[in-house]
Amino acid sequence: MKATEMREKSAAELKQLVEDRLKEQFNLRSQRAMRQTIKSHQFGIARKDIARAKTVLTEKGE
Repeated sequence: MKATEMREKSAAELKQLVEDRLKEQFNLRSQRAMRQTIKSHQFGIARKDIARAKTVLTEKGE
């Protein structure tokens, strides 16, 4: 998700997005630890989405 799309969302929606991405990141780590096949590019996507959402939250003053 792009930062411009995130700026249109409310603070509550952004906090929920961060929470969801953190859960996704945890699940990806668990799958990697259990040597299940995963899409390795999802790690970067989740990490960057978390960073973008937190940046937008900071900009909004939340």
